[in-house]
Amino acid sequence: MSRSRNFFYGCRDSVPMIVGILPFGLIYGALASLAGLSLWQALGMSLLVYAGSAQFIAISLLSLGSGAVVILLTTLVVNLRHVLYSAALQPYVGQLAQTWRVPLAFGLTDETFAVVQRRYLSQGVTEHGQWYHAGVTLALYLSWISSSLVGALFGHSVPNLAGWGLDFAMLATFIGIVVPALRNQPQIAAALVAAAVALLCHAWPYKLGLMAAALSGIAIGVALERRESPATVEEGAR
Repeated sequence: MSRSRNFFYGCRDSVPMIVGILPFGLIYGALASLAGLSLWQALGMSLLVYAGSAQFIAISLLSLGSGAVVILLTTLVVNLRHVLYSAALQPYVGQLAQTWRVPLAFGLTDETFAVVQRRYLSQGVTEHGQWYHAGVTLALYLSWISSSLVGALFGHSVPNLAGWGLDFAMLATFIGIVVPALRNQPQIAAALVAAAVALLCHAWPYKLGLMAAALSGIAIGVALERRESPATVEEGAR
């Protein structure tokens, strides 16, 4: 498959996620404006940070008058899950040149991972497959930037935009992508355990519950896969 076709398919497959990103970006832009950030500060955070949950938390901490160290450490903890995403994608992108890996790493978000991981699992490493990854990355990045800009420009004129529940669109979209990908017992168990731990640890400070949920899900998934592996080998020997 050609580079341009891979790139086009990446943009096309990103559309469901874009539907969820747009309202999320609008809310971010509006809240950033209400928090006292200038247009360029709000837009600059989206351009350079490009991490929705971390940006929301940063705005909240800025509004509370928190110091830079607290903001940096909190957003670091929230974004540690991207280390897990990177590890999962390493077998597919590890052979690429650094000129590819750096921009793809910058564009690695929850939504990007959901789309490209499904593609890699179904097709593996293919010729020009990085162009599909690039199409997903660029489409989602531009969607976030444009929606942040619109939110910062006009969000303050819409009363109580954050209370409209538009951010649920992102959650629903992400669930719609992830759930069909859960195809065996370890994957389903990992998702259920992570969800349960996230709910139980929701009140933990600095969003530490997110890391607890991620690590718990990984632990149960790996444990179940290891338990099933010997049984599979034994059956194959018979």
